[in-house]
Amino acid sequence: MSWNVRVDEDMCIASGMCVGVAPGHFAFDDDTGLSKVVSDGVESGDDTVIAAAESCPVEAILVRDRDGALLAPKG
Repeated sequence: MSWNVRVDEDMCIASGMCVGVAPGHFAFDDDTGLSKVVSDGVESGDDTVIAAAESCPVEAILVRDRDGALLAPKG
């Protein structure tokens, strides 16, 4: 099972927290300078993705399970 991970580009402020916490999953987009997800599916249970979403200062990263339930951030 995999999770859906998305960066809301309208909210992202390119703080880089996600890139620092989970560099295997996030990177800076060369065109926009904003954070982006580097892979489409993330294996469920990958705590680094949850930590990255929780570390985002503007909660621009959304992690959802296969059924669409929000896993992170937990406001």
